[in-house]
Amino acid sequence: MSNLSLVTTFILMGIPHAPALDTTLFEIFLVIYALTVVGNLLILLVIRVDSNLHTPMYYFLANLSFIDMWFSTVTVPKMLMTFVSPRGRAISFHSCVAQLYSSHFLGSTECFLYTVMSYDRYLAISYPLRYSSMMNGRTCALLASSTWLSGSLHSAVQTILTFRLPYCGPNQIRHYFCDAPPILKLACADTSVNEIVIFIDIGVMASGCFLLIALSYVSIVCSILKIRTSEGRRRAFQTCTSHCIVVLCFFGPGLFIYLRPGSKNTVDGVVAVFYTVLTPLLNPVVYTLRNKEVRRALFKLRDKTLSQSK
Repeated sequence: MSNLSLVTTFILMGIPHAPALDTTLFEIFLVIYALTVVGNLLILLVIRVDSNLHTPMYYFLANLSFIDMWFSTVTVPKMLMTFVSPRGRAISFHSCVAQLYSSHFLGSTECFLYTVMSYDRYLAISYPLRYSSMMNGRTCALLASSTWLSGSLHSAVQTILTFRLPYCGPNQIRHYFCDAPPILKLACADTSVNEIVIFIDIGVMASGCFLLIALSYVSIVCSILKIRTSEGRRRAFQTCTSHCIVVLCFFGPGLFIYLRPGSKNTVDGVVAVFYTVLTPLLNPVVYTLRNKEVRRALFKLRDKTLSQSK
């Protein structure tokens, strides 16, 4: 693909901000990134060592934590470099290809995974007696594998279509990572086909997943309202609230960006922070602080670690 282009290096312009804020923004995003990695690693560790968490819900949560940890790693470290030095803004052509593929791969896989997780909650609440047989280990593995495979295919399409175009002039990407819409603005060819594919492949896909999730939760609410005890309804609502919070924070910004093909609004870079930086942090925070089982497992792991250290 690089043979079609005279550009060998792109320049990431980063998040629009005043130069005086470089140090402050670097420190803020560094802390967020560190908390994201540590928090998601902690969730993976707790789910791995606590047998009480070996259920479909936490199996999918472990997949989500793994995705979030790497999704943040693909974009945030390079963004931090743009705050440190002008040289940190440079990214080679092939590195840009790899970053675009990785970010779309992880992002679309997470999109599909949220849909699977909502389906899992729908079965658990609507069919509690048949849930164990309907969502067995084989089914969980099949659903999780499908999300990873679908994400890989989606990302391959976006990457190939983006970098099949020649890039022979400007090389400044008005974004903090290599994403298809800002890169297409630098192409020395007609990009209308790419913009249509982005609208259909990303926008419609994300809208479809969001619609399926919404339908799942409408069914869940109807099932919850049939529960006779107020305590039962409260626990059922609490189980789903965490998922809804993260889903809204992930899908909202993504739909805003990718359902507007050809947009040249620089605010897209700021909006993208929500699903690439903040949402991966929300996962461990929301699922840990709002979930008694995870908190109990964390305390058990802490006590076990302290007793072994004495």
